[in-house]
Amino acid sequence: MRGTSGASLAAAQERLEPVLRSAAGESVTLGEQLFAVVTALDESGALRRSLADPSRNGEDKARLVSAVLTGFDERVVDLVSGLTRSRWSSDADLVDAVERLGVDALLAAAESRGALETVEDELFRLTRALVGQREARQILSDETTDPARRTALVDALVEGKVDEVTLALVRRATTTLRGRRFVPTLTWYGDVAAERRQRLVATVTSGSVLTGAQEQRLGEILERAYGRPVQLNVTVDPAVVGGLRIQVGADVVDSTVLSRLADARRRLAG
Repeated sequence: MRGTSGASLAAAQERLEPVLRSAAGESVTLGEQLFAVVTALDESGALRRSLADPSRNGEDKARLVSAVLTGFDERVVDLVSGLTRSRWSSDADLVDAVERLGVDALLAAAESRGALETVEDELFRLTRALVGQREARQILSDETTDPARRTALVDALVEGKVDEVTLALVRRATTTLRGRRFVPTLTWYGDVAAERRQRLVATVTSGSVLTGAQEQRLGEILERAYGRPVQLNVTVDPAVVGGLRIQVGADVVDSTVLSRLADARRRLAG
């Protein structure tokens, strides 16, 4: 999300953070209510357009939010009211922003008890576990399949084996697809978790198992290249050509490029 919408989302996240810090474990409830708002907006084009309409008075939109969200936590009502006062490039961006804040809220709940890294790792491991399970991926991404069946499949895979926040996010990813596929949504959740930890996520596929020293060296090179800490998620695939494939966001880097980068740095350092 960029431009006007990106600025509005950033401002909303800034307002949300103090709320999440004080809410601690209650952030789960806030996140679930924000997700309920997303569902309501997805299901009602008229409501969505009314709340995103730049020509409509902000206070009028805030009153509409209060009327629609009767019974919701006041913190959620205040947050959504603030979102409607902001400007959005499209009404879809407003809904996406509410969803992002819902994800932030759930992850903040895990963060408040020191489990954010665990959640991030569990999301990554689940995406890797589904690589060879084509039928399961199809079911979990199929909007024509009964959501209850999709949820039951998710529960069979992870219930009782993962953190409660991981379970809530995974269930959300399959019950409310929003035009996306299941695994990419989990990847997005993992990226948001990494961002909360102020780290980039580097997905590393290696032709062989990396030693601890190799992982450390790779992490150092990437951190210098991107100017911030990098979380390595490493998997092994003997078919990888050249030994390594690294993806950081939209960037794909091979080991040859990394070697040249390291050599250049050594030369610059003298």
